[in-house]
Amino acid sequence: MKLILRGHHLLCLQGFQGYGYDENFVENMTEINRQRKLANTTISLTDSPDDICKSCPNLRDGICENQKQNERIKSMDEKVLSKLDILKEYNACDLFEEVEKIFNSKDIVSEICSKCIWHKECLFYENL
Repeated sequence: MKLILRGHHLLCLQGFQGYGYDENFVENMTEINRQRKLANTTISLTDSPDDICKSCPNLRDGICENQKQNERIKSMDEKVLSKLDILKEYNACDLFEEVEKIFNSKDIVSEICSKCIWHKECLFYENL
């Protein structure tokens, strides 16, 4: 199995607990979260709409909701991807171990996620 994920979703997946924009989004996110934990899953990184975004009702013409929101999302992606090799194809388990090591404090994660609408529900952030 191969997944394509944008930078900030590497954090979202670790904090996901079943909330979402609609039922279709939650089902897709749940399945991707399951797949990313499998030993044979690989992940390619992107800074544009990915396998999670494809089921988001806010994705329109390749941008998230509106230009302002899209800029916030791309900024979050950039902060995460600046710490990783975007050209590399990762083993999913190895990638998420690396992400946990890099993004290991509330200060670091808050800098990225503080404006996210799911910030208060995020278990990844809360467990730091």
